[in-house]
Amino acid sequence: MSDENKQNESVPPTDAPAPEAPVNQTPEAPAPEPTETVAEETGDIVGAAPEKRERSSAVVGKIDRPIETPRQGHQGRGRGPGGRGGPGGRGGPGGRGGRRGDRQNQPEEEDDGLFEKVVHINRCAKVVAGGRRFSFSALVVVGDREGNVGVGYGKAKEVPECIRKGTEQARKNMQPVKLKNNTVPHEALGEHDGGKILLRPATPGTGVIAGGGVRAVLEAAGVKDVLTKSLRSNNPAAMVFATLDALQQMRSREDILALRNG
Repeated sequence: MSDENKQNESVPPTDAPAPEAPVNQTPEAPAPEPTETVAEETGDIVGAAPEKRERSSAVVGKIDRPIETPRQGHQGRGRGPGGRGGPGGRGGPGGRGGRRGDRQNQPEEEDDGLFEKVVHINRCAKVVAGGRRFSFSALVVVGDREGNVGVGYGKAKEVPECIRKGTEQARKNMQPVKLKNNTVPHEALGEHDGGKILLRPATPGTGVIAGGGVRAVLEAAGVKDVLTKSLRSNNPAAMVFATLDALQQMRSREDILALRNG
C-alpha cells in the first residue's frame, strides 16, 4: 500500500460529530439546615450558625435577642376597686363610675322626703355680635306623694342654676289635692293654655296610665291608679299645668255634701 493511502486512513472524516463530554448528573447536596437546641440551664435557643456569618456574641451560635421582662402594671391603670382606675390612678375612689347623664327625667329623693323630677329643660340662644349667648329654663315638679304637689319654672345662664330656681319655686307653690284610695275621686278635665288633660279614676292595680309631664305630676301627688288622656297640645308646660288644674278640681264626698247642705 502506498504512503498516500495510509495517510488517508489515519485521518478521520471531518463530517463525523465529536464525542460529547461526560456530564456529572449527581445533584449538589443541600446545605445543612441549622439545628436548634435549648440549653438546659438558661433556656436560650442555640443553633448552628452559617459559616460565613460573624457574630459578636461570645457564644458561637447563640441567637442574640432581647430578654423579655415581665410586664409590670401601671398603678392606677388597671381595673381595680373604684371604677376604671385603681386606687390613686385615673379613676381613684369612684373612678369613672356613675352615669353622666343630665338630671332631666331623673327622679331624686331629697333628705326631706320630697319627690323632685325635672320634666323639661329648654335652651334659648341669643345671637350677638360676638357669637351666641345661651340661657336655659327648667320645668320642675315637686311633691310629697301624700296629696301635695307643686310646679316651678326657673331660668338661668347655667343648667344647675335653673334647676335650683325651678325647685325652689315648686316648693313654694305646693298645694294640696283630694285623693281617694290612691286614685282620683271622680273624672275631671283640666285646661291650661293649649293643653287639655282628662283624668279618670281606676281600679287598684291599674297603675298610672300616663306619660311625660302628666305622669310626673300624678306621681308627685301620690296617685297610683289613674287613667289619663291628652286631648290637645303636647307642650310639656301646658300638659303639666293642665294636669295640675284637673287635680285642683277634685272634690271629696264630704266636700260635696257640705256644699249641698250649705
